[in-house]
Amino acid sequence: MLILNIVLLLVTIGFLCWLVFTLAVYALPLLAGVTAGLWAYETGTGPVGGFLVGTAAAGAVAIVGQLLFAFARPLWVRVIVAGLFAGPAAVAGYAATLGIARLAIPAETWQMAVAIIGALAVGITALFRMAGVTPPDPRTEMASEA
Repeated sequence: MLILNIVLLLVTIGFLCWLVFTLAVYALPLLAGVTAGLWAYETGTGPVGGFLVGTAAAGAVAIVGQLLFAFARPLWVRVIVAGLFAGPAAVAGYAATLGIARLAIPAETWQMAVAIIGALAVGITALFRMAGVTPPDPRTEMASEA
């Protein structure tokens, strides 16, 4: 039974890490959507209105960010947009990694070290996903050499 618990813990940690890396790019739109939704709810739109305003704001931030990054010519604009998306992703990665590390690592110093490494990894992953950088396909490289 103990081995099953360890295996399930490792699978859960792996799944949560995959989820954090997959959703890291959407940390800024989520933050904007939640903020706009809560603001709308507090001004009297009710829960449905708050949800609709939050959803619209999150979608608008995601679409505008992707379009700005895709069509902006100056490099400094692209760097700012990528930084705006990677910053909240790194914060979310830090919080998620710290929570996961607290499950597995007893020493608080190592928990913080792992959380900082996780924040860097998630932030860099968000930068690459925002830029649309994908590793080359080995089959394509082999076909072009022939």
